Amino acid sequence: MKKVLIVLLASFLFTSSASAKELYVALGDSLAAGQTPYAEIDNGYTDLIAMQLMRSGQLASFTKQLAFPGYTVGDVLERVQTEEARQLLKNATLVTISAGANDLLSLVSHNSATGSISYSQLTANFALNKARKDYTELLMQVNKLAPQAKVYVMGYYFPYTSVHETQIQGVKEQLSILNNILQRIAEQSEAEFVPVSFGGEEARFLPNPSDVHPNMEGYMLMANAFLEKRGLQKLSAAELPKPNPVTFKELLKQREHQQTREEKSQVAKPIEEVVGYYGYERWKRFFL
Repeated sequence: MKKVLIVLLASFLFTSSASAKELYVALGDSLAAGQTPYAEIDNGYTDLIAMQLMRSGQLASFTKQLAFPGYTVGDVLERVQTEEARQLLKNATLVTISAGANDLLSLVSHNSATGSISYSQLTANFALNKARKDYTELLMQVNKLAPQAKVYVMGYYFPYTSVHETQIQGVKEQLSILNNILQRIAEQSEAEFVPVSFGGEEARFLPNPSDVHPNMEGYMLMANAFLEKRGLQKLSAAELPKPNPVTFKELLKQREHQQTREEKSQVAKPIEEVVGYYGYERWKRFFL
């Protein structure tokens, strides 16, 4: 969830059958975008949620265009107030949000080689309080901009695999505080909080000790936490797409190409003509 200064993320904008219901907009940080443990972008939990909704005939459209690596809660708040976001949110019926971890983890100094970790408690307290205020405003804005949407606030897993036992508890407590903040604000805003945990198997789902992003199976656990909350069938590892990551540079080029195409035609494309940074062929292999 480290800050990436300039990156334009992938967006899947497509329509399926008339019986589909959900217009799904994903908001947030690199987890919402699908960042891999090796600083690339692939299918993340939001893509897997969309995939399962599509399989069950409940998906009308999906975009993660508003999700960016490095976003804090304040960044997401600023993003949803842009004209682009207003247009995407006004008809949304489903919104998921991953925001808050960057407010906290950016203050943590972690050395994966030695297992040492440190942070300033005073600075962490200040950051968590700001995240609380920003998140309250964020949900107010999302409820205003997406009045038809059911909103889900995603919680966070413990993101470190190499930390001394003597230091691990303090960081876990700070993350617990963050999750409690997210849960309280979600409940106050009539949104659903989705707790996320790797159940003590962080090393299995976080293969790069120097990076806090999960592998595909980790994203599957996040998606399944949402699907369980919705009462939908969970995904299994056998159903996951094959990894096919793209670099941020490639995303930028594809973003520019998509914008050019969208300027030429504003007509919604049928599913066979999906325009997205990963390309329809990646989805076609999955569903057909």
